[in-house]
Amino acid sequence: MFHRWAAPVLVLALCAMTPKYAAGQEQQSPRGPGAGKLGRNYPNPFNPDTKIPFTIECSGNTIETHAVTMRLLNILAQPVVTPVLLGPAANSTTSATSSLNGSRLSNLRLACGAYEALWNGKVDGGGREAASGTYIVQLFVDGKYSGSLRIYYRK
Repeated sequence: MFHRWAAPVLVLALCAMTPKYAAGQEQQSPRGPGAGKLGRNYPNPFNPDTKIPFTIECSGNTIETHAVTMRLLNILAQPVVTPVLLGPAANSTTSATSSLNGSRLSNLRLACGAYEALWNGKVDGGGREAASGTYIVQLFVDGKYSGSLRIYYRK
């Protein structure tokens, strides 16, 4: 005689025992000297321009500089654009010069502190607007992956 309750109970028990992430796919980003941290973009999502705050963390010595790269990818992991540096964040104590404002965040040397990047909603290689959808922002400090952020863009 078959029990109708045995199969659902077995499925529920197996679901409760599975790990949250597959092996090697933890969502933790590396921390330490020269690590970076992404903040939540704003205004989101009904504005063509979006600002992306990020922080470069250092080990006590705030004079050191790091090569910072930020890139925006579409959902297929294809590069869309390299955001530009807007400048130090309003609440930052960073003494960065304003000569870097407007520079593309591609191996840009930045001191430790809080900054903001700007994406104007356009695609690299042309003046056309990006399509509405989900995009991924990746941050690299000294060539090492520091984190990613998922943003939603709507025209």
